[in-house]
Amino acid sequence: MAYQQHGQYPPQDVVSGEQYRYALTNFRIAHEKVEEQRHQLEQQERQVAELRARISLLEGGSNLNHQRQPGKGTHLASIETLLTIPAQNSASQLDKLINRWASDIARNPPAPFEVICDAILRDIVGGGSDAVLGTSMHVQYLLRHAMSETISEGIINCLMVTNSSDANIQLTRIHEHLFARDPTVACVWRRQTFSAAVESCTPDMSLSILQEQVPHLMRVFNGVIPASGGVSILESAYDFSRMLHGSNTAGDAFYRAFVPEIGSTLYPRQIELVKRCLRSERGDLDRVGATIFPGLVKVTRGPALPDGPSAENVQTVVRRAQVICECAMNGTQNQPMSPPLHGRIASPNSSLSGY
Repeated sequence: MAYQQHGQYPPQDVVSGEQYRYALTNFRIAHEKVEEQRHQLEQQERQVAELRARISLLEGGSNLNHQRQPGKGTHLASIETLLTIPAQNSASQLDKLINRWASDIARNPPAPFEVICDAILRDIVGGGSDAVLGTSMHVQYLLRHAMSETISEGIINCLMVTNSSDANIQLTRIHEHLFARDPTVACVWRRQTFSAAVESCTPDMSLSILQEQVPHLMRVFNGVIPASGGVSILESAYDFSRMLHGSNTAGDAFYRAFVPEIGSTLYPRQIELVKRCLRSERGDLDRVGATIFPGLVKVTRGPALPDGPSAENVQTVVRRAQVICECAMNGTQNQPMSPPLHGRIASPNSSLSGY
């Protein structure tokens, strides 16, 4: 009434019909673009999910279940975690060093490929085999497998503290005994022991390890210590081992290396395939052709039992072994599997047994 008496009306926002239609058209276009982007994001999410599923098929993925090793007093926790950044970098550098060394040998072999392959098989499976072809590719993969076993059994899994192999074996047994009684005490003892360890893996120590692990191959190489670019592979492996055993990042646990052996079953929770395995993708059975870099497990004590301390260890895979399958190594994706090599062949999870 007051507005009418004085002839005043409340202010109103009024736009022309043309401006209204222009704004409505822009709003409709923007809404269509948002919907289009939403559909694109949903499609990308589906593609990413399919890619992850494919990677999980090739590499095994993660599984939070625990598996009991048949006949062993050890549990394997099959969840994969990560190493520390320095340890990852050291492992990557060691892997590249082994790869360059194997490639150099394949380019300038000291003996025919058949002789090198036969010597490697005699060292790692206890005998030669006609099923393995003596080609450049086979030589490289088998050399990397032999070096992986040498590093695992000769350096990482044997506490290298002195330049005496017998003394190192005794120290490893002492650590095993301490760990079974009290993991904390074993951890402190291990760190203090490695603080006084030898500074490097000398040529004499390297030659002793190689003669013990791969004697036939060393005879073919005339006792030449594996190196690439003037850097000794075993010395780099020793530095990596000291980083694993001498640091306090593992807490009351410690690390062990494992190498899935030639001809053993592909266990996705333990391995990472470096090449596609067409047989596994089709659901067919395939086996390990060669291990090109060892895997790592972190060993911890299991939970205490009501009637006393636990007598079992838990092994958690922290780095899966890098493996090439038989079909990719032999180029026989569409052919039936050859009979397995006879000799020192791994049984299921045997490479993860130990402490």
